[in-house]
Amino acid sequence: MIEKIWFENHPLKYLLWPLLWPLSKVFGLISRSRRQSYQRGEKAAYRAPVPVIVVGNITAGGNGKTPVVIWLVEKLQAMGFNPGVVSRGYGAKAPSYPLLVADDTSTSHCGDEPKLIYKRTQAPVAVDPIRANAVQALLPLEVDIIITDDGLQHYALERDIELVVVDGKRRFGNEQLIPLGPLREGVERLAEVDFIITNGGEAQTNEAAMMLQPSLAVNLKTGKQMPVSQLRNLVAMAGIGHPPRFFHTLEQLGADLVYSQGFADHQDFQPPQLAELAGRGTHLIMTEKDAVKCSEYAADNWWYLPVSASFSDQDESRILERIKQTKEHYGSPSA
Repeated sequence: MIEKIWFENHPLKYLLWPLLWPLSKVFGLISRSRRQSYQRGEKAAYRAPVPVIVVGNITAGGNGKTPVVIWLVEKLQAMGFNPGVVSRGYGAKAPSYPLLVADDTSTSHCGDEPKLIYKRTQAPVAVDPIRANAVQALLPLEVDIIITDDGLQHYALERDIELVVVDGKRRFGNEQLIPLGPLREGVERLAEVDFIITNGGEAQTNEAAMMLQPSLAVNLKTGKQMPVSQLRNLVAMAGIGHPPRFFHTLEQLGADLVYSQGFADHQDFQPPQLAELAGRGTHLIMTEKDAVKCSEYAADNWWYLPVSASFSDQDESRILERIKQTKEHYGSPSA
């Protein structure tokens, strides 16, 4: 219902407005005060010895940040850099911090997104609620660029480049701050960032249009790949910020969907729960982010659909050139 109030102008907003409006104002006051304290130097912020790139958003929920992080890592690796990724590990609890993600790291310790980034890129990934500590854990691994998965509002870590990812269809909803609306910061914050990346929909002036390109479906047990359209009687599930986006992608690929089930972002699944869901059809298909949590107990008929971010040559060149220039500045004697 909150999502409907935020993004669909549901009539219930008139009932809840008197309750949520004051809370929204308090949230905004605290948020602005906190940021200003860092800007004035009243709170200390950590400056890394290498460039820091933040991939974040100004709205609550997922907008497609993780595919952008993966795209950046892969592009920088191809350019000869050694990027590392830091994350707070949302929804997870590690035995100790900072945590360096490895092949055998449980998603319950590192979180689904850090594990996905590590599996896709093999780049060093460190998790810590205090991102400065995660950065320092990566430095001995000779990383030369840091990318933070989320963290636009984590002002305790200084940054060189800010990329904000926007849901191109839902945009900013009613443009109100949490809890009255979906905003973590006001839309005026966008005037200060380096790049605005629009995921789907229609990019506006000075925004970089991003498309999520799906590939073949991958079997969780065997790694076998095949087109989604060849999997009959599909049951789809998605524990991401906006599950309908995933279901719409499947429909565009000609999927034979018999049932779809959305879950909360970062949902912690139980094997019996998914086995019951899979029984509604012949095959179960999920996002790659969900798959990293389910691979150990997956059945033979469970699949996931990888997606990859893509940009126009012009936008790709703009983003990567800016990063390259920033890196060169760090390498200069005056840096």
